[in-house]
Amino acid sequence: MSFFNWFPFRKKQAEKTQEDLAEIRRTFATRYDHFRLLIQANTATHELMAELEEALRGFQPYGMHYVRALCTRISTSIFQMIRHLNELDHGSYEKLYDQFFVIQNRILPHLESRQHVEEGEFVIALSDVGRDQADLCGPKMATLGEAGNKLGLKIPAGFVVTTASFHKFMKKDGLEEEIDRLIQTAETDDREAMFQVSSKIMQLIIQSDLPDDVATEILNAYDSLCRSQGEAVKVAVRSSALGEDTEGAAFAGQYRSILNVDRSSLILACKEVMASKYSQQAMAYRINRGIRDEDVAMSVGCIMMIEAAAGGVAYSRSPMNIRDENISVYSVWGLPKAVVDGTAEADEFKVSRTNPMQVIGRHIADKEDKYICDAGEGVCSVQQLFSRRNEPSLTDEQAVIVAERAARIEDHFGHPQDIEWAITEDGDLYILQCRPLMQLEDSSEVVLQSSSVSIPVISGGRTASPGVGFGSIFHVRKDADTLRFPDGGVLVLKQALPSRAALLSRCSAVITEQGGIAGHLANVAREFGVPALFGVKGALTSFEEGQLVTVDADGRAIYAGQIDELFKEKPRHRLMRGSSVQATLRKAARHIVRLNLTDPDSPKFKPSNCKTLHDIMRYCHEMAVREMFEFGTKKEFVQAASRQLICNVPQQFWILNLGDGIAPEGRKRTDRCVLLEHINSAPMRALWVGMQAVPWEGPPAVHTQGLLSVMFEATVNPDLNTTSSSRFSQKNYFMISERYCCLQSRFGFHFCGVEALLGDRVSENYASFQFKGGAANLERRILRAKFVGEILDEFDFRVRIREDNLNARLEGLGRSSMERRLKILGYLITHTRQLDMIMTNSLEVEKYKTKFFEDFKLFPAVQ
Repeated sequence: MSFFNWFPFRKKQAEKTQEDLAEIRRTFATRYDHFRLLIQANTATHELMAELEEALRGFQPYGMHYVRALCTRISTSIFQMIRHLNELDHGSYEKLYDQFFVIQNRILPHLESRQHVEEGEFVIALSDVGRDQADLCGPKMATLGEAGNKLGLKIPAGFVVTTASFHKFMKKDGLEEEIDRLIQTAETDDREAMFQVSSKIMQLIIQSDLPDDVATEILNAYDSLCRSQGEAVKVAVRSSALGEDTEGAAFAGQYRSILNVDRSSLILACKEVMASKYSQQAMAYRINRGIRDEDVAMSVGCIMMIEAAAGGVAYSRSPMNIRDENISVYSVWGLPKAVVDGTAEADEFKVSRTNPMQVIGRHIADKEDKYICDAGEGVCSVQQLFSRRNEPSLTDEQAVIVAERAARIEDHFGHPQDIEWAITEDGDLYILQCRPLMQLEDSSEVVLQSSSVSIPVISGGRTASPGVGFGSIFHVRKDADTLRFPDGGVLVLKQALPSRAALLSRCSAVITEQGGIAGHLANVAREFGVPALFGVKGALTSFEEGQLVTVDADGRAIYAGQIDELFKEKPRHRLMRGSSVQATLRKAARHIVRLNLTDPDSPKFKPSNCKTLHDIMRYCHEMAVREMFEFGTKKEFVQAASRQLICNVPQQFWILNLGDGIAPEGRKRTDRCVLLEHINSAPMRALWVGMQAVPWEGPPAVHTQGLLSVMFEATVNPDLNTTSSSRFSQKNYFMISERYCCLQSRFGFHFCGVEALLGDRVSENYASFQFKGGAANLERRILRAKFVGEILDEFDFRVRIREDNLNARLEGLGRSSMERRLKILGYLITHTRQLDMIMTNSLEVEKYKTKFFEDFKLFPAVQ
């Protein structure tokens, strides 16, 4: 082949090589982008899980829409982590998808809407209703029917429009789907938005037509009621929703009641009561009490109006004091509406439970107005005759009769009762409603005033796990310290390291100087119920070992000695405790927040052992970090995409730009070189400062044994033979972006790697350090690894050493703190070379250690 024929071939081959290099650089950028997105998803998931843990505490109200949205957001973030991890290594972690869907299938049944009984009679006569019909008639009408049919008490005649009617109405013309859509688009914390949604839904229901068969049965039931009474009657149309008037959720006054309704207005009144399920106050109540919206179906009681001479409410026990067994009867002239609504002052009669019962106290109010049935429809307020305003609305005998009925109803239902009643001019007593009475536990304890508590030794930080703990201070700085941790001690840490979770079962409280409430240790502390206060600056130096302290995690303060008053304080009220919404969230959370995979070096650390979404998150993060480390060792990528760093050091460094690690002016250079001032990577610049801060003085003076050790090792260790193929025979290079750096380096006879992510988001920041090798024998290399490990341990790194191989990791620090530690790593990379030769000389070792810590003062801590 002639030169002229050969030249185009060579040119074409060179062009192809340039295309290959460009493709390799694109691969670098793509891989890093997936890694960055995985880290972002990991951070987002941590924060969402912390939000879930806070919701489980139950201090703030929330509804099922929030629960479903939160669990969905967590699942979405976890799925993104799996996807990006597989993109990092071409689908090597596909099995995680299978495990993810297994866990999802365990969570979803708890989040799905419950299927209620939608079949049954549309209308039931009140005379046929008892507690067994509560699912069709609602607790209010079911207990009223029970009081009349089982106890023989007088109740108004009437009928119940059942939940089967309500469900059929909601299914008609897509009404339910539209209501769900409106609710799901509303922010429950936005009062204005909730008001608008409430108004839209109520109007939508009122303007919709009841199914024809339901409307027909309602009117037929009304006509039958009139025939039984021998005349046209007016009825009270009252709510009786599922979940209403039950123990712990009375819904008092949250739904609509319409009084004195005739036939012409009956259908509209029923729709208005059904629509009141979505009144603003009813929706807020369900959220505050943790009641699922889909668990509330509305039935409607239609009971005959009673022409009341007097009416009111009776409490079978005191709502304010569980030790008060007297019965309270509240009464006004006319209908009981004024008492129920709280619009007028009422007479109060205190009736003892003695045999016979008797009135032991009374307060007679000035009853200026009273409610009566209007001649047409509805009720009206009229002015009371002056002569009767201050007369008792009940005689003592009538008050005792009401009290006796209240006691009978309590005995029958087994818990204190709140009873609405009315007495006619003929003296007939009708029970209009009975429901469980909400009682507050009375306490003889005095609420602690903040001024009576001692001044804290230190305060601040964040509540990672609530509560108050007392014990003796114990600092854990190194792994060896954990062996001496006393039972009941207060664990004090620099960082909230996940590995310290092993001590939680023995702790009375935890204090850390650093760490967030979304971290693993915080999660496990909450699971164990151990009070934990994180981010307390100066905690390690503020207390002596063995000092007794009280840790008030809720108050974010630490006191010297035992503060008894803090332990006597009433706990904060958990609004969601015992609610169906919280129970649902708790069941779902079992498959979300628990962490089983804690040791990445364990053979059990694999996809098949991921039992929760938290396990998958932990696995994905660990594997992603490993992938990025190992990726940098692939020779073909390094050669293709690198630029040489121009610097005044004897070693050659090559830069692999992952996107934005080199400033634009540096990327424009055509000589495949880059200047230090063009480096745009924050973690690399920090490392470089440490590497160059103090010039290396050269190897230490080697005594005879050390020199012989080096010479012998050089003859038997192929990694030290520069003429042979070695896994360490590679360039010194940095993979960088603006916030990321991965260094692979050979300094002398030791080999090291650093990976770091450095930015303003504390939860994303981390640094990993690998160190191995040396010129001396294995004993001296092991001693040097331990020497480096002890130094790193002082700066909060988690250190693991296996023979001469050291791995250290640090995470969750602020930008300035992380920069300082990266500078220290850079210093160690430069100044620990060939120290293995003097590791058996304790005096020399101590001298170097002293020098190192003196030099570290060049990198002062930022307060």
